[in-house]
Amino acid sequence: MFHRPQLCHPQWLPPHFLVVFTRFSCYQFHSIIRPRKASSDRQAKHSHGLWNTTQKLFPVSFADTQDRAFMQQALAEAEAAARLGEVPIGAVLVHQGAVVGRGYNLRETSNDPTTHAEMVAIRQAAAALGSWRLNDCTLYVTLEPCVMCMGAIILARVPRLVYGCRDPRVGAVGSIYDFSRDDRFNHRVEVTEGVLASECSELLSGFFRLLRARKKEERKPLSGEGDQ
Repeated sequence: MFHRPQLCHPQWLPPHFLVVFTRFSCYQFHSIIRPRKASSDRQAKHSHGLWNTTQKLFPVSFADTQDRAFMQQALAEAEAAARLGEVPIGAVLVHQGAVVGRGYNLRETSNDPTTHAEMVAIRQAAAALGSWRLNDCTLYVTLEPCVMCMGAIILARVPRLVYGCRDPRVGAVGSIYDFSRDDRFNHRVEVTEGVLASECSELLSGFFRLLRARKKEERKPLSGEGDQ
């Protein structure tokens, strides 16, 4: 009975087949018998973002959960501003997992144009840590910082910024400017945007919607005023 030889070894091939066999390159023959599936799986795993490249020790879900928790505290600060009639923007500054500074917008209450939420939180954190250099800190703010606040973040050496929704009018982290990526500064800021973006945006939209309705109500003539 005829036994079919193993074709993976050239010495078992007939002479007329060796010519055909030699036309295959080593790479082609290797790719036929050993498809590279493992490497593509690893690439797919990284492309889907299963692991955070900036924090290799922890999955992305851990960092995302932590960011959401601190952004919830920033939202609570923003709600406190809304109760005072201020534009609802809040911020918290975190050092090694603990909040060391918090603040909300106080521009109307204090008549001070520099009392943005970020500025208040930075001043509190510097006083709590006893240093103007806020190393190993993360600033969480509900709205994209303006030029003034982004300048303070850079000067305070804050290494990481997390914000909720963008400010297309005066935002300085990608909207009208991007100070975080400007090579001319001597400090770079790592930025994470979009954390609880819908909640932050809805808080601002609801505030201005209520403000417009209130102003419209004030412009209405009083009852009987037109008859005089």
